[in-house]
Amino acid sequence: MAGILYKWLATGAVTLFCNVFTATTTHPYFVSVTEIEFNAKEKSLEVSCKIFTDDFEKALRQTYKGDVDLLKPKDKAAMNKLVSDYVTKHLQIAVNSKTTTLSFLGYEQQEEGILSYYEVKNITAVNKLDITNNILYESKASQIGIIHTVVDGNRKSTRLDNPKDKVSFEF
Repeated sequence: MAGILYKWLATGAVTLFCNVFTATTTHPYFVSVTEIEFNAKEKSLEVSCKIFTDDFEKALRQTYKGDVDLLKPKDKAAMNKLVSDYVTKHLQIAVNSKTTTLSFLGYEQQEEGILSYYEVKNITAVNKLDITNNILYESKASQIGIIHTVVDGNRKSTRLDNPKDKVSFEF
């Protein structure tokens, strides 16, 4: 059963799942998906976060007390700053027990979610990842964080249920 669930999550069924439940104005599940991949050739971590657009905009409005429109922003630079600031405060990654800094690359709409991209440079090897992820935890008690990691072709995944927000992977 666990193997089937892992395969389902790994093949993008989360996107399908999200699509089914966002056909209406609300959805019964609150989930974000974070992907972290080590690129040995570029010596970097490539990070992406997918968050339901409506939930993300609501959290940004509550946090920053202003107008938020991620889909049709009047000021794209201002929205970039909000997305970057929020995610980097709610997602921390340590590599081999050393704290890293996520560099924001941008965001785009993908289906019913916002997909934001980050990079951590100067990573020569990954033996351990310590991740803190509490994206949208302040907004929804039932928030779930799915985390997928890939290091040297070795894929590991987990699910964090609010309030649990820490996980470690060893490679």
